Amino acid sequence: MNTQYKSRFFLFILAVALLLPASAAARSFGGSHGFCEGHNYSGNDKVSVNDLREMNISATNVLTVDGKKNGGIRVSGEDRSDVLVRACVQVWAKTEAEAQSIARSVRIETGSVVQAADTPDGNWSVSYDIRVPRSTNLKLTAQNGGISIDSVNGNMDFETRNGGIKLDSVGGSVKGKTQNGGVKISLAGTAFNGSGIDVETQNGGVKLNLPKNFAANIETGTVNGGFSSDFPELKIEKDSRDNGWARNKKVSASINGGGAAIRVVTTNGGVKISSSDN
Repeated sequence: MNTQYKSRFFLFILAVALLLPASAAARSFGGSHGFCEGHNYSGNDKVSVNDLREMNISATNVLTVDGKKNGGIRVSGEDRSDVLVRACVQVWAKTEAEAQSIARSVRIETGSVVQAADTPDGNWSVSYDIRVPRSTNLKLTAQNGGISIDSVNGNMDFETRNGGIKLDSVGGSVKGKTQNGGVKISLAGTAFNGSGIDVETQNGGVKLNLPKNFAANIETGTVNGGFSSDFPELKIEKDSRDNGWARNKKVSASINGGGAAIRVVTTNGGVKISSSDN
């Protein structure tokens, strides 16, 4: 393992360790939904609480969400005309009363950007579960949290630093990246409804699931990691170095006659391409 890869791996492990308290769900004192309750967290002289906020806002040309320092974002497309924002404010402090006080001081803005405002000192996070019309453009950012999008067709631009990316039945023009986190993409139908997908991660595996008869131009690969594919067209181009050690496993090929460009790549992580029935 070279020095550069060791450094990246150490940063990834450190990020995961730092995320553990923030991802622990908390004792609820607001709302009755599984998204934001049902898990207690206490220990190491800390107690956590959570507060669910729900807001309906008008549909917009571009929905912009900033997850701030800690918190993941999930966006789901539905047959609806407005946008439902569900924000889970999570706080951990020395006492439950202190945690509740901090949580109440966090205000959720739903103007041009959905984000936490009046952010207090202390250990807290805000995660989002947002329901939108199926044809919605998205701009999503997070630092320590994953990004998940399903059943949305639009222009999408998203980025997180420490968190995975999950896409399911999306369409449009889709572009995103993460530094430390895996990528999982599942598509349906016989072709992509839009111009394509361009997603990358530096440290994390890639899983791409496509129907057997899906038509597309696929580009994927890894530098450090394994590679497997259920599609015979997707053969690995190997650069032989260091006495035949295969590195830079890359593939760029058309399947079922070709179509929209589907690019999903990683630097440090395995790649698995699987096929399924429609």
